[in-house]
Amino acid sequence: MMQCHLARLMARERLRVADVARATGLNRSTITALVQNRATRVELPHVEALCRLLGCGVGDLFEYIADAGDTGAASREIPS
Repeated sequence: MMQCHLARLMARERLRVADVARATGLNRSTITALVQNRATRVELPHVEALCRLLGCGVGDLFEYIADAGDTGAASREIPS
């Protein structure tokens, strides 16, 4: 599963959803979905805007957490 750390990063900078929306131009509902880990997809320009605002990398914003018993792609080699 993907974990979004936007809420933690916003708290670090003392930003509210309205502040992030104003600074990035993103819709408040998009930001709220990310904060609540309900987002099912994210546009790359949105990720870029959030990283720029928060001074972080993509890996700081999102984290992949394997589900218990997940033996999926992590154990397979990706062909070149």
